Amino acid sequence: MDLVLIESLGVDTVIGVYDWERTITQRLVLDLALATDIRPAAADDDIALTLDYAAISERIQDFAAEHDFALVETFAERLAETLRQEFGIPWLRLAVRKPGAVAAAAAVGVQIERGQRPEAS
Repeated sequence: MDLVLIESLGVDTVIGVYDWERTITQRLVLDLALATDIRPAAADDDIALTLDYAAISERIQDFAAEHDFALVETFAERLAETLRQEFGIPWLRLAVRKPGAVAAAAAVGVQIERGQRPEAS
């Protein structure tokens, strides 16, 4: 099993539980590890045979723009569901950080893993 990585992807979205947060967009920073087998793509040098991180990154940007949630947990869960369904990802690890949400911390957030991690072959 191989992993396609997307690190420190910034997205702007409406996120938060306080009334004032519902009136602005805030930055979230995402890190993803996406399970796939890169050997077919590497053998043929063909992007169609792997997870296209540019297309996935664009979908994440669109998702953030289209949705607003109170909780970072909800954002993470719904995004993971969307990516797994739309891109056929069997397993992923997703970290969502909200910079500046707690004054004494660089960021707060959640990390989740969803799906079945394929066995190494």
